[in-house]
Amino acid sequence: MNIHEYQGKQIFQRYGVPTPKGIPAFTVPEAAAAAKQLISDTGNEVVVVKAQIHAGGRGKAGGVKVVKGAAAAEEAAKALLGATLVTPQTGPKGKVVQRLYVEQGLAIEREIYMAMLVDREVRRVLFMASTEGGVEIEKVAEETPEKILKVWIDPATGLMPYQARKIGFALGLSGKTLNQFSAMAGKLYEMFVAEDCSMVEVNPFCVLKDGTAVALDAKVNFDENASFRHKEWEDLRDASEENAVETAAKQAGLSYVALDGNIGCLVNGAGLAMSTMDIIKHFGGQPANFLDVGGGATKEQVTEAFTIITKDPSVRGIFVNIFGGIMKCDVIAAGVIAATKAVGLKVPLVVRLEGTNVELGRKMLEESGLAITPANDMKDGAQKIVALAGKG
Repeated sequence: MNIHEYQGKQIFQRYGVPTPKGIPAFTVPEAAAAAKQLISDTGNEVVVVKAQIHAGGRGKAGGVKVVKGAAAAEEAAKALLGATLVTPQTGPKGKVVQRLYVEQGLAIEREIYMAMLVDREVRRVLFMASTEGGVEIEKVAEETPEKILKVWIDPATGLMPYQARKIGFALGLSGKTLNQFSAMAGKLYEMFVAEDCSMVEVNPFCVLKDGTAVALDAKVNFDENASFRHKEWEDLRDASEENAVETAAKQAGLSYVALDGNIGCLVNGAGLAMSTMDIIKHFGGQPANFLDVGGGATKEQVTEAFTIITKDPSVRGIFVNIFGGIMKCDVIAAGVIAATKAVGLKVPLVVRLEGTNVELGRKMLEESGLAITPANDMKDGAQKIVALAGKG
């Protein structure tokens, strides 16, 4: 789960991580009022108007404007609100700006990259930093990987002070700045664990001309597996930034991830779903989604899953691949029949059933009178749906 920069900074502040003064704004008048307030509070007429979208690279896309005075801030807000920003992380369609963050201007001496994320191979939190602050870390990793400093944190001890200092020394920090960097790193790790984050990125972490360290940006992702103990996350969601189909699937208790292909997949079990996508690609097709209805799905959930798949206009065919262990094939068949009738399916449908009540399930599909192509096994089903979708 992603949140906006200003929301991340609000969490930073709770943990004592220093950030510039800033005020979120949802309208042009609110942005102008925020600029006036910041100028009054800081005595500095320079303010920064930032577009708030769930994507990096906003600055290069024109989504961050440094201006002087409230009137200029108001004009910047007019230009940004409602505009579409296209960055390497948004894809070609871009994202529409619906929120702004107005922040005080600062006299910056250096920009440094720092982040914490879960390294699943090592099974520890990875603390990374680089002298190349303000630059996309993917570009640094590709062109100058030696500039990325890494420390893996032992969960039994947490981030040790010597580890933070080691990174700080390697970044060329000293004195007050080094101490502040080390303290900030410790607070970010405390936050990372307590808030069940999957990633915390500060790009850039800035050293001001007076040597003070401050987090100029905040990108925070939460691990949705921990949502059961963070009811407050719902208040941080921005539905306009999320995939509407994925949201509907979540509400229906389904595991769904939208992809870029044209073959919709309805499968029970995450492992089988991954294998289904693999075999579709093996035979030259492209899956349009990952969709796991789980082992105990009801007829209604299967119907909802089918409806969700058909909402994707790029889908040119659907492959239902079920191995009935806990899940019964007749339940899947009933759901497929109900959904096909409800949505008025206009694309090819291939169904492979195996397992509990398989004969009953196959009989139900055969007698339904619907245009359903049966498959003998997974390979047969994948080959059939790739061929049929290619003709659509």
